[in-house]
Amino acid sequence: MRTTTGGNRRGVLFLPLLAVLTPPVAVAGGQGRKQTAYALIAGTVFREDGLSLPGARVVLEPQGEACRSRRLKKQEAVSDARGEFAFRVPPVACEYRLMAGAPGFESRNKQVRIEGEERIDVFLRLPKASKQ
Repeated sequence: MRTTTGGNRRGVLFLPLLAVLTPPVAVAGGQGRKQTAYALIAGTVFREDGLSLPGARVVLEPQGEACRSRRLKKQEAVSDARGEFAFRVPPVACEYRLMAGAPGFESRNKQVRIEGEERIDVFLRLPKASKQ
């Protein structure tokens, strides 16, 4: 702050007035936001030789009547540069079918069961498609 000598004291009066007129700001981030609970199904798609497989199409589909009655929907993702993917799902008891496929590779399925607010890690290894 610049100090002045003499008759100009407008700067000194302005700061207290600004403090009174400015509404309070929340300092802690996320106050007032309700956090939604979820379960996480995450994993990695690998090639048969053990290297990650980027660009694989991964589909997560709810199975059984209990899941359908909750109106859970099929979700799709594409594995990233490290072959990784993730899905957020409601933290309710439900079984899902996880399917992964990529051009030039055979598709693979796995069953995944969620019981509540948890993280499930899944690894899928796709063999090369047979040439016919």
